[in-house]
Amino acid sequence: MEEQIINRVAGSQLITFDLEEYSSPFERVLFDIKDNLFQGLILKEKDFRDFIKSHNWSQYKGKNVAVYCSVDAVIPTWAYMLLTIALQPFANKIVFGNLEALENQLFYDALSKVEWQKFQGAKVVIKGCSKVFVPTAAYLEATDRLRNYASSIMFGEACSTVPLYKRAKS
Repeated sequence: MEEQIINRVAGSQLITFDLEEYSSPFERVLFDIKDNLFQGLILKEKDFRDFIKSHNWSQYKGKNVAVYCSVDAVIPTWAYMLLTIALQPFANKIVFGNLEALENQLFYDALSKVEWQKFQGAKVVIKGCSKVFVPTAAYLEATDRLRNYASSIMFGEACSTVPLYKRAKS
């Protein structure tokens, strides 16, 4: 007599939280202000304002842009602000920092829109494998927010999890 195989994972009450679903589909672009520095050291206001006026900002349409300076130079705050004003009508998202800072902010923004209350009392597995890059900061943010609602939090796949948190029974 053949014994029937039962998929206990499919029948469990585990909810998989897949951070990949919160990844921005828009292209990421790094804007390095160093190309606007005189002799690679200083920013000349007149030259920079001319660049702002003449640059084709439409090339950033629908893109996520990280603005930073890759060389050790003193960049006045207003220069970053002017860049933001020029990028804002076109870019999807603008952040100060490198691509890692951009990715962290994109996930933070997406996770801030989640209705976390729907996980009240749930057993949640934060999925560990993704087809897209998910920064560690996103896992921390999701864990921090889930802890307020979930009865337990695990990491990995439903068939192989690492327990992280279990609410004490009152």
